[in-house]
Amino acid sequence: MPVVDVVNLEGKKVGQVELADAVFGAKVNQNLLHEASRWYMREIRRGTHKTKDKSEVSGAGRKLWRQKGTGRARVGSIRSPLWRHGGTVHGPKPRDYSYALPKKMLLGALRSALSAKFAEQKLTVVDEWSLETPKTKALSVILGKLNHKKSALLVAYGENRNLELASRNLERVKLVAPNVLQAYDLLNHDLLLLSKDAVARLIRTLDPEAAAAATPHVETIAPAPAVKKEAAPKAKAAAKPVKKAAAKKTAKAKKGKE
Repeated sequence: MPVVDVVNLEGKKVGQVELADAVFGAKVNQNLLHEASRWYMREIRRGTHKTKDKSEVSGAGRKLWRQKGTGRARVGSIRSPLWRHGGTVHGPKPRDYSYALPKKMLLGALRSALSAKFAEQKLTVVDEWSLETPKTKALSVILGKLNHKKSALLVAYGENRNLELASRNLERVKLVAPNVLQAYDLLNHDLLLLSKDAVARLIRTLDPEAAAAATPHVETIAPAPAVKKEAAPKAKAAAKPVKKAAAKKTAKAKKGKE
């Protein structure tokens, strides 16, 4: 496994961390990177472009002059596409440019992009993004100590309000979470700055062996044998209740005999 140094916000080494070969040492697949970048750019495209056709532009609907006898070309409407301020023929309409891409391809492209950053030595692991103030100037000084020159992609795990406020006003600096990291963002920025927690999260997500080890093995328990139900005893015939009226009649008959 490759080993990289862990630095603090001052740029000083404070430890080391091991990186998974399957995530940071994979073979770079250019085709996957191209397809993932194309997919991402089409996903963020709004597709709100629209032109007006003949029925939508302003103008009267009357016929400008008679069909024959004027010596001029026949015309039916001032809104004709042949005229100035007329409608547009076959112009763009609002549409959705996004399309589906298999999840395995996206994860493979992300592994390739991370491996490329590591091979180019443009990957830095930060111990913790602990900023005391949300000032942009303070973060700019920190990034200068971490060899930031052109552009930087910050990856932090968990909520960090100070880092979010300090990074949003810096040009060519972007903050993302590990679960929304895209291959396009890695290719579009020069320096990759990962927190130690973000590295662990990426390895747990992108390394198949780590994911299999994290999943607990559940043993299946055989169901208990079914218990045979005993035959229910035959219910005794319930004695019919003697009605009160019949009981009175019997008592009166006995008295009469006596």
